[in-house]
Amino acid sequence: MKPTETGDSEYFHRVVDCQWACPAHTDIPEYIRLIAQGRFTDAYMVNRESNIFPGILGRVCDRPCEPACRRARVDEKPVAICRLKRVAADHKDDIRERLPKVPEKKNGKRIALVGAGCASLAVCNDLMPLGYECTIFERLSVPGGLMRYNIPAFRLPAEVLDEEIGYIIDMGVDLRLNAPVASMKALLDEGYDAVFVGSGAPKGKELNLPGREEGDARIHIGIEWLESVAFGHTKGIGEKVLIIGVGNTAMDCCRTSLRVGAESVKVMARKPRQFFKASDWELEDAEEEQVEIIINHSPKEFVVEDGQLKGMVFEVMEYDIEDGRITDSRVVEETFIEADDVILAIGQETAFPWIERDIGIEFNEWDEPVVDRETYQSTLSGVFFGGDAAFGPENIIWAVEHGHQAAISIHNFVHDKPVTERLPRTVKLSTRKMGIHEWSYSNDFDPAARRQMEHVPLAERFREIDTEVELGFTAEQTACEVERCLNCDIQTVFFDKLCIECDACIDICPTQCLTITPGADNEDALRQELTAPAENTDQPLYISEQLEQTGRLMVKDENVCLHCGLCAERCPTAAWDMQKSFVDIPYARDHDVMPCRQRKTG
Repeated sequence: MKPTETGDSEYFHRVVDCQWACPAHTDIPEYIRLIAQGRFTDAYMVNRESNIFPGILGRVCDRPCEPACRRARVDEKPVAICRLKRVAADHKDDIRERLPKVPEKKNGKRIALVGAGCASLAVCNDLMPLGYECTIFERLSVPGGLMRYNIPAFRLPAEVLDEEIGYIIDMGVDLRLNAPVASMKALLDEGYDAVFVGSGAPKGKELNLPGREEGDARIHIGIEWLESVAFGHTKGIGEKVLIIGVGNTAMDCCRTSLRVGAESVKVMARKPRQFFKASDWELEDAEEEQVEIIINHSPKEFVVEDGQLKGMVFEVMEYDIEDGRITDSRVVEETFIEADDVILAIGQETAFPWIERDIGIEFNEWDEPVVDRETYQSTLSGVFFGGDAAFGPENIIWAVEHGHQAAISIHNFVHDKPVTERLPRTVKLSTRKMGIHEWSYSNDFDPAARRQMEHVPLAERFREIDTEVELGFTAEQTACEVERCLNCDIQTVFFDKLCIECDACIDICPTQCLTITPGADNEDALRQELTAPAENTDQPLYISEQLEQTGRLMVKDENVCLHCGLCAERCPTAAWDMQKSFVDIPYARDHDVMPCRQRKTG
């Protein structure tokens, strides 16, 4: 077996599972340690470096980091990473003096952005400090996109949106509200140096079943209905409501229905619960509010009598499931369920009726723009897409990362550099040693369970439609939750030439993640030769060079390491050290540019 190439920057990045899973690669363990020290503003700024919306994402992020959290592999629940992000946002000081400065003298480059959602705002955040003039065209009267009109205020208060969007707009962005773009060709004719499209996925999917047209007035498209409620155009709904679909938008629709007058709300799911698209915490919050989730019901027909919606007919399904996949299905019966209103929340699609099809922007068979997944440039040079507009509905943190990458491409493009040019991520290591048995981080394993977020009591949360349900962590909850973090960015760095093979580190390791072994012919065999077989092949093995005493190998299973530092404390020769890994993420500001050359346009 060859030794692990730890000089490769991605190795020490990859084993910080939460940061690796985050699309924006936020330094999660670092900001959690700063929160533990009461340095909320510093923690917020570490967050903002990569995700730009800590307060927003601390409430509504889809949390790709949490399923990856190492704590879930040694305990029942991951660290409440998202909730702690909110702690930093709620308790920070004024950060305006710490935001990037915008030069008075501009660089002469004008960028047009379509849609004032998270992706466009991320592009502006990265380009404004470089002297660009950014103009956003937004069809609505307020910025924010789906964050504003698809996510209800009881989950994401307007003041949180206004604050974090304001940090970017106040850089000098030319925000043009109530200004929908009617023609891409006309926009290009205005002479902008580049165009970024971040218009989201504004079209809700239809359900064309018998009775759809007859019951039209009481059958609503989920995202359109949420927008209508958000802007005060819709203030009521019938007593009995059916929600078709079981994604996160469906959860927002069912909970909003309760706040505008519904007495009984049922979410109708075609498949069993393990196939739901909604996040577990979204489902839990809905069920806490007495929303009934009915599984294995496939919609068949809208029942309309004398022009009045009466309900829906569903086919009750049975499924054969093997290895987590549905292998067969059958209808076992039909059933009718009453409803005064039905809300369709079965998905969203991009929509570009304003983009002419003869200007060089290619579209695929689903009428989506053909966009490069590395550069975010379309087939028309100088036109870029990001967020839901690029590849269909994802989540806010993905849209932010799209914005970062598109900003790099735009920066390169307007300076006549290849849009594909990217600086690599790099990793720096710094020891955490403060003494023979002392580290500059809390390394004791805390067996405490994950803290539960307090909520506004049920009797109070429906009085006002914008009453925020989650109250945030208390000081005591925060103090406990931060100690659950295993500091996965504090790497166990091994110096094979110092090892005397005394086995002290192996003896003291609480999870048996270390082994000194003669090796094996391949990794699969090696994984079975370890002190505790390493079954999780998604996690890498650290394999040393041959040790000088016997020629054997030191092998570490990264999967269950607690980063407790006991191996380094016990080692008599300092062959082990605990070193913080800093991942350097390149942004547009880091990409040097050559002096501008005049480009031909048209």
